[in-house]
Amino acid sequence: MRSPRPSAEPEVKTELDASGQPAKTRRSFLSKLGIGAVLAAIGAQAYALLRSLVPNVLYEEPRRLKIGSPDRFPEGTTFLEDQRLYVMRERNTLYAISGVCSHLGCTVKMLNLTQPKRVMIHGQAVEEQREFHCPCHGSKYYGDGTNYAGPAPKPLTWYRLEVSPDDGQLIVDFARPVDRNFRLTV
Repeated sequence: MRSPRPSAEPEVKTELDASGQPAKTRRSFLSKLGIGAVLAAIGAQAYALLRSLVPNVLYEEPRRLKIGSPDRFPEGTTFLEDQRLYVMRERNTLYAISGVCSHLGCTVKMLNLTQPKRVMIHGQAVEEQREFHCPCHGSKYYGDGTNYAGPAPKPLTWYRLEVSPDDGQLIVDFARPVDRNFRLTV
């Protein structure tokens, strides 16, 4: 008698579960997992392609802003809350100091001193009538914005003021900080 010859292809037996459907095997699970990973990669690439068609735009407030006519600012100090800006007027001269603390960006409060204080600022004796105090972490600034106490690493920023030739309004230029000696004469 001859023994049966082994066939060239091994016979694959499919196990059936109780309902007669093919049983779920590790091979079928890994096959589905691989197909899912390929589809996820294609989806991620399609999303990246479509997202690249949408521009990234950062909408910021303008760096030059009209703040009103010089007559709007009386003698002394005016605080513009929306811009966090102090506009000082001494007779016919104007200047602008930022109200943003140089430590962590809190809004500083201006205090008028009951008695003038003599202080040394940049080697010069100056009589101060006001100070700025930060309520968040205790930084203190002289009336010209020079920091003297607390964690503030640098002085308050001064901004350039100019008069608009169109309508005579004051323009503050937040993009161009100026020296502490800057004054606009109107």
